[in-house]
Amino acid sequence: MGILHDDVVIVRQSEKEGDPSVVTVNCPDKTGLGCDLCRILLVFGLSIVRGDVSTDGKWCYIVFWVVCKPTPSWDSSRWELLKKRLVDACPSCSSASGFLYYRSALHLPKPPDVFLLKLCCYDRKGLLHDVTQVLCSLELNIKKVKVSTIPDGTVMDLFFVTDTRELLHTKKRQEETYKALEDIMLDPVISCNIEKVGPEITACSQASSFLPSAITDDIFRLEISNELPSVSSNDVSVMMDNTLSPAHTLVHIVCQDHKGLLYDIMRTLKDYNLQISYGRFYIKQGRKCDIDLFIMQADGKKIVDPSKQSALSSRLKMELLQPLRVAVASRGPDTELLVANPVELSRKGRPLVFYDITLALKMLKTCIFSAEIGRHMIGDLEWEVYRVLLDEGASLSISGRKLEERVWKLLMGWE
Repeated sequence: MGILHDDVVIVRQSEKEGDPSVVTVNCPDKTGLGCDLCRILLVFGLSIVRGDVSTDGKWCYIVFWVVCKPTPSWDSSRWELLKKRLVDACPSCSSASGFLYYRSALHLPKPPDVFLLKLCCYDRKGLLHDVTQVLCSLELNIKKVKVSTIPDGTVMDLFFVTDTRELLHTKKRQEETYKALEDIMLDPVISCNIEKVGPEITACSQASSFLPSAITDDIFRLEISNELPSVSSNDVSVMMDNTLSPAHTLVHIVCQDHKGLLYDIMRTLKDYNLQISYGRFYIKQGRKCDIDLFIMQADGKKIVDPSKQSALSSRLKMELLQPLRVAVASRGPDTELLVANPVELSRKGRPLVFYDITLALKMLKTCIFSAEIGRHMIGDLEWEVYRVLLDEGASLSISGRKLEERVWKLLMGWE
């Protein structure tokens, strides 16, 4: 089966502001493709307001209707970059005379090179978010971070990053990064350096493996909580039906919309190695979403085991109600903000979490004393944990509950 290269992904931009743009993907299928595509749309700040998925197990056809919140001014280069990233996520293909043909992926791609960006500069409110925004705009993916404020008013930022464009080893790309960082500084940069690091350096930079039991008991429990702001267990319904299709299990979901909703559903199904043969997603009035997914197991059969149905249903409910965990804890006289999210089995973390955390704190005019990102195994799940220690003076100017709600709502796309 062949298809023109330009037809693998087609992006039709909306003609009127507020109307959705349409992204069409037509390519070979693979388990987890929907998750990978939704992840890219989330990275680009796009919200999916409607979606259709259809596949015969070998070839798939996917249509997303997307909007950006808040609405930015996207030029043609931004849309072309989105298209390129979506094409890159499609299963491995070979090109011949302008046509693409399916080729099974025999080898997993090698892990991307990791670089250490060391930035020393004068501190100010909102600095960490501004630096994070620059790195995101340059398609530099933050894997780990250690931020420390020095008593003399300077700050040392250590970012372990990978480069989506795979060019950070070049002088031109490094100079582009230096220039972009200098442009956001109010005072001259004291020093800025980028170097490639090996796995042993990355391992040594791991955040502290210790998490207080009070924290793990609070934010890592798998039971569904009704204490989170603006959400309750009554907002999510997951029903399964094996009577409507001879070969598939229908999963019907009704829930509130949030940032990355479809990504969370697709990520869960990918982790369970389940394939979607047909799916439809749309937002009703307000934030109410209606989703129908016809799925099957890796062996091509429907899910008939009640225990497997129950496990999948419980996991989906948990992910839809609490795709992220947010808590505020006292650390001696200081206040610590903790945010955690499950990591995909492929070891990919959730996009833009650190960006949203720093944005929320910047909006609250709250200074950051130190920050770090680490990964922890809790039960049988790996979690990415963000720990942010607030400046002593700033931490006293806002209640922990208000801080928790503000960060939670921004992460969920409700603000």
